[in-house]
Amino acid sequence: MTREFEISKEVEVDGTPEQVWDAIATGPGIDSWFMGPHTVDGRLGGRMTLDMGFFQESSTITAWEPGKHLAYSSAKGEDGTFHAMEYLIEGRDQGTTVLRFVHSGILADGWGDEFVDQQSHGWNMYLFTLGQYVKHFPGQRGTYVFAQAPEEQPQDAWPRLAAALGVPAEFQVGDEVTLQPLGVEGVVDYGLPGVMLGVRGPEGLYRFHGTNAVGHHVFGDATGQAERWQAFLAQTLGGQTS
Repeated sequence: MTREFEISKEVEVDGTPEQVWDAIATGPGIDSWFMGPHTVDGRLGGRMTLDMGFFQESSTITAWEPGKHLAYSSAKGEDGTFHAMEYLIEGRDQGTTVLRFVHSGILADGWGDEFVDQQSHGWNMYLFTLGQYVKHFPGQRGTYVFAQAPEEQPQDAWPRLAAALGVPAEFQVGDEVTLQPLGVEGVVDYGLPGVMLGVRGPEGLYRFHGTNAVGHHVFGDATGQAERWQAFLAQTLGGQTS
């Protein structure tokens, strides 16, 4: 049977409502902290589209109040399933903004609490990254750099990946590191060893989704980076599974 779900989050962002709106309601802004590339037809009834090549998604904008309220929803499937996102923006004193977010909808048969748990953890990371984008790279346009790791991996995949990156396997937020593949100096700003690693560098927000994939946001020259990270993951994690 299908089932309803709702995931609610609230974060305080070190930026103005206008900066937060730009981050959530424009294609280049979304690409700078979420997945990409996005295109946005910014109006009530307009379309918001994600096209990663191997994955496409399109939604209709159901609320459009610049600087205050954004909502959009996917079309309903034959079984009634859909996903909807809503953002409420509230400016605070001293240039900060409270962002309230709700991801809701109806799940297909076979999905349960594990979906909500995974999505909740994912949104924690993405909304944190949004805050880092607005605070450290305001007004800049990031390129989303994605690379997928091999499905079959060695048993010591995480220690192997951490060693190749030049990052302690048991890192802590605040550690200063150098990401070896590109020589990027930065600081660990988010994560849990073996599960997620986030590094903020001078020209990017680098996100490692465990040993599954990377999804970086680069604010400098990103030419060839997707290919380099893909080759790095294949070489580092393409070993024997036994």
